[in-house]
Amino acid sequence: MNSIKESKKPIEFACEMCDTVIRTYSVENLPGPKDRFNYIQGVFLLGMQRCYQLCGKQEYLDYIKAWMDYMIEDDGTIRCQQALLDDFMPAVLLIDLYRSTGEEKYKIALESTICRLKHWHKNRYGGFFHKEITPNQMWLDGLFMAGLLLTTYAEEFDQPAWLDEMYDQAMLMRKYICDPKTHLYYHAWDAEHVQEWADPNTGLSSEFWGRAMGWVAVALCDMLDHFPKTHPGRQDLIDMLSELLEAVAKYQDAEKGLWYQVINRGDDPENWCETSCSSLFAYAFHKAVRMNYIPAQYAETAQKAYDGIVRILRRDETGIVIPEISVGTNVMDYAGYIARPRMENDNHGTGTFVLMCCEFAL
Repeated sequence: MNSIKESKKPIEFACEMCDTVIRTYSVENLPGPKDRFNYIQGVFLLGMQRCYQLCGKQEYLDYIKAWMDYMIEDDGTIRCQQALLDDFMPAVLLIDLYRSTGEEKYKIALESTICRLKHWHKNRYGGFFHKEITPNQMWLDGLFMAGLLLTTYAEEFDQPAWLDEMYDQAMLMRKYICDPKTHLYYHAWDAEHVQEWADPNTGLSSEFWGRAMGWVAVALCDMLDHFPKTHPGRQDLIDMLSELLEAVAKYQDAEKGLWYQVINRGDDPENWCETSCSSLFAYAFHKAVRMNYIPAQYAETAQKAYDGIVRILRRDETGIVIPEISVGTNVMDYAGYIARPRMENDNHGTGTFVLMCCEFAL
């Protein structure tokens, strides 16, 4: 297995990663929960959709469509979509797919997901439950899982109430999950303060997990694409993003350019630099600079992260290999986070890498 030494444009790396996955996995075997409509497949396919929009390779659109056709019956029924925000995320792909094909089943599947969100459970503050089976808990991941879908849907179908909803969800996170001292975000918050992991006084989990904050940063960047400049909450979202990225920048590893699994504990040799959160942060810093949400000086932070990720890539007989990707992770203590298995080419890493490369191609 060889390290990657040649210089490539970001879009070329994105295409090579997409090609690697297509060669390796049929749509029904795309890594993630088996036969389930879930974000682990969805985040990679979102990256592939962005790549298709930039390069126009028909096989990428065909692969996305084939996965959706595998998961969605002819009458628009989604075969397996469980009661958690994670299983709603892939529906964002249906908006472009319906627009490009006109196939009614995609619109039906999209609307059925939106209908479920209309009636989704909330805690007493109005925050979405992350899962139906975890009452009153808000997890940072949820802003990515619901936010991209609902704000894109709001603009596409002229449903501005969803913009107000996602503004409210973001502001709840800013108020209750953000640490006022560091402006980092804890992984989760239990509004009733009863979970084993919850601080009895605040309801907060104990650690600043990298990928959870990466989801928030990317979600804010992409949600803002759909908020008109006249929306009264737009500047609050920009401020939330700016505060988060300013805080995160302080914890970038000076030598590697990456961020740690538990972001503020880089001094612990048991902690480790994690690729998917680093890709998400690289994306967010690059886009936030490009959109003038944060000062231009942070372009260096973005580039350092991108270069650090490219530096650790390898190739084998199938194509690109991305190492040091944390598997899916529930709310844990510090020991649990740093003990998570580290995978190669898990979709948390391949998807976030392609998203990052597509952003750097702009």
